[in-house]
Amino acid sequence: MEQQTLRTTDILISGGGVAGLTAAAAFGAAGFTTICVDPQPPVTAEGEAGADMRTTAFLHPSRAVLERAGLWARLAPYAAPLQIMRIIDAGGAAPVARLTRDFDAADLSDEPFGWNFPNWLLRREMVARLAELPLVDFRPGVATTGLVSRESGAEVTLSDGSRVRAKLVVAADGRNSFIREAAGIPVRTTRYGQKALAFAVTHPLPHNDVSTEIHRSGGPFTLIPLPDRDGLHSSAVVWMERGAEAERLAALPVPEFEAAMNARSTGLLGPLTLVTRRSVWPMMTQIAARFSSERVALIAEAAHVIPPIGAQGLNMSLADLTCLLGLAEKDPAHLGEAAMLAAYTRRRWPEVKAREIGIDFLNRASMVAPQPLRDLRAGVLGALYSLKPVRKTLMRAGLGVR
Repeated sequence: MEQQTLRTTDILISGGGVAGLTAAAAFGAAGFTTICVDPQPPVTAEGEAGADMRTTAFLHPSRAVLERAGLWARLAPYAAPLQIMRIIDAGGAAPVARLTRDFDAADLSDEPFGWNFPNWLLRREMVARLAELPLVDFRPGVATTGLVSRESGAEVTLSDGSRVRAKLVVAADGRNSFIREAAGIPVRTTRYGQKALAFAVTHPLPHNDVSTEIHRSGGPFTLIPLPDRDGLHSSAVVWMERGAEAERLAALPVPEFEAAMNARSTGLLGPLTLVTRRSVWPMMTQIAARFSSERVALIAEAAHVIPPIGAQGLNMSLADLTCLLGLAEKDPAHLGEAAMLAAYTRRRWPEVKAREIGIDFLNRASMVAPQPLRDLRAGVLGALYSLKPVRKTLMRAGLGVR
């Protein structure tokens, strides 16, 4: 077969998940020629096989990059605001709320902490946005199969046999990143023996824009606001449990599963009704030894993976993108060169590492089973919350606001 012509571009993005699609829109809107590839065509309808049943809460600082990418105007009509982050400790002898603490965005500003969206909907709107951008070439169903980097640029081989020369290769291809491995960047992984169930529910009581983490053992049970569904109040649920228990729950018949989740939810929003399929995701913490290599930058789960606590995961990914985009726009003539990529790792790696440590601590605290440790957890939460300066500092830290 005749070898295909070498195509040139400013940026090649490997990975078409939420982070990769956002990056493609952001770089394309900023004037960079961009090719984005992903081996799997995006699933953009809730009822289709393979639909991502998780949701993403974009915290307030993330909105700026979405606006610059031309995505926010598309997403805003579907947003469920997150006004209050509520933490409930239900670690007593019975699964009932014994300590409730609210972190209210009104203590910081007149805007909510963030906005929640189903992941399948994000993909739908992001793919539609890419179609509007003349500088973006989105190629679903195409994988990266080879990477050769040089000081002058990187050459990427794709699964359709084509080759692309790029000034910068952005790895947004997930926790098992091909680009990261091809660039020789090692990772450190911690596995918790946990899995998370993700699904959506309806309920009789309104959520009032409150996102609630209920801590008992095994991991948090989190209810995240969604817009009403067929006239009924609705929330997304992320239920973290030890792996075997998560698999058992996922396999239960619906009536038995609903009974279990209603017991775990402490009845907060009234009886919960399951309205989507259940997906299961393994929990880990993972961080790359560095976030760049020659002509390569890692973002999102190619760079870091954390448990879904405090809506940190994708917001850290968008902070990666914001930093990388800022460096690219500051000096486009030297896009992808060593100095730019060294600055990217220098700015992002220490911040990500600090957040990884914090989320690891919170997750281990949420998993504790012995009663004395659960009592200690409740006491620490109560003590921290009672100090207003500490409470505000925690909220700002969670948002990534200094």
